[in-house]
Amino acid sequence: MSDPFAHPSPEQRHEMIAVAAYYLAERRGFAPGHAEADWLRAEQVIDALIASRSLRAGQDQVEQRQTIRNALILRQAEIGV
Repeated sequence: MSDPFAHPSPEQRHEMIAVAAYYLAERRGFAPGHAEADWLRAEQVIDALIASRSLRAGQDQVEQRQTIRNALILRQAEIGV
């Protein structure tokens, strides 16, 4: 049985980053030319969530996506965007 608090695999981390990058692009209305910046910002947010154990390998996908979306909203509020 796997540890529900384990760090995500590289594949799971990649999927989490893709979800976060999608939410960032969605927030900007999918305007072209920002995919790399979205990805880099998503990596930062996801790595911080993994480090704080807010995102885990055994977490439900719906809960994971809600955590990611909420973290992005909070980060946006913190930087005043």
